[in-house]
Amino acid sequence: MSDKKFLSKEWYNIMADLPEPPAPALHPLNHTPLTPNDLAALFPMACIEQEVSTERYIPIPEEVQEIYALWRPTPLRRARRLEKALDTPAHIYYKYEGASPVGSHKPNTAVPQAYYNKIEGINRLTTETGAGQWGSALAMAGAFLDIDVQVYMVKASYDLKPGRRLVMQSFGARCTPSPSNETASGRAILAQDPDSPGSLGIAISEAVELAMQDPETKYSLGSVLNHVLIHQSVIGEEALQQMEEHGAYPDVVIGCVGGGSNFGGIAFPFLGERLRENKQTRFVAVEPAACPKITKGAYTYDYGDTAKLTPMMKMHTLGHSFVPPAIHAGGLRYHGMAPLVSLATELGLVEARAYPQLSCFDAALQFTRTEGIIPAPETSHAIRAAIDEALDAKEKGEERVILFNFSGHGFLDLTSYQAYLGGELQNYDYPESKVAEALRDLPFLDKAAIPVG
Repeated sequence: MSDKKFLSKEWYNIMADLPEPPAPALHPLNHTPLTPNDLAALFPMACIEQEVSTERYIPIPEEVQEIYALWRPTPLRRARRLEKALDTPAHIYYKYEGASPVGSHKPNTAVPQAYYNKIEGINRLTTETGAGQWGSALAMAGAFLDIDVQVYMVKASYDLKPGRRLVMQSFGARCTPSPSNETASGRAILAQDPDSPGSLGIAISEAVELAMQDPETKYSLGSVLNHVLIHQSVIGEEALQQMEEHGAYPDVVIGCVGGGSNFGGIAFPFLGERLRENKQTRFVAVEPAACPKITKGAYTYDYGDTAKLTPMMKMHTLGHSFVPPAIHAGGLRYHGMAPLVSLATELGLVEARAYPQLSCFDAALQFTRTEGIIPAPETSHAIRAAIDEALDAKEKGEERVILFNFSGHGFLDLTSYQAYLGGELQNYDYPESKVAEALRDLPFLDKAAIPVG
């Protein structure tokens, strides 16, 4: 199913079809609605325009299409051996984003972001990365488009995933463990906790601080923002065509969620059809139980980073100062959820589930031993939910078409599997007291409404 006829020439924008718009982003200092000029220090104007666009389809630049064609369209496969092992009447399909050069969905937005910065004359990008998938993708995009890339990698992942770090360096990017002594925000965290494992919120603060100090440097974000989810829609747009080629349509669409980009990428084109054509597809966002922003967090305005340098967005959040446990799904350790995914959840269009990591690794190995691909720890959450959906269909004796996004392979995450197979991994309880403490720092949240338990 890699026929180039499935290669999309347009991105899809869910904002054209949602019954109400997302709340405006607010300035981090005066809490007034952001203007394009407020964002110009961080992002190229094309991305800023996409951030607020309500156009349903946005043309993909030809140069971006040419780079996409190195790996897109990605395969849509049916997991027949897994179905057989589960003895389920359900049909399980997965969109294999591990087919990209760096093994994940992240280049879908890294390439256009690098492209738009390049045409504005920017010669350096800063960013953060958790597990390293996003950092690897932007490093690749920087190499393709001749832009220097500085990556702040969450320290817990920097130590656990040396392979990802080496990928970034191989593409010519500079990779620094975060928190670091290179920035004021990093030094402030280290002063409080010299052994801090880091978080995506901390790494974002470091990357944003660096970009704000240099007019020739801009910041690039791999998830959460509207323009990022727009770029990722190539996943779902291709899947719509490929499912039609299979003569099937999903009853449920599943994706893991850290910041929301790979879930939005596969789900939103199908959600658009549900909104326009009254389709009955369900949408399931799957998060780690140790960092459950949708299922346990508050829906309110919060900063995107620990140092409060980024705009405030209305989203599901555990608090910008929350540092999640060092689970192996490093890409899911973000305190907040994309405003568009959060809004869709609040509107009852998306349901959320949270799983502990041992259950997810168990599902990952079941997939590996039937379908032959080792999933990234992040992807294992989507697999867990897909297996549970298939078993539920079996129990109810009903046919069910399941589609999930295989957001990335785990060939560079083998130390995680080594720990799991060696019995060294553990589940982490929901850190209720730490979340409550972080939420108390939010300016617009009724402190009496802080969720507990």
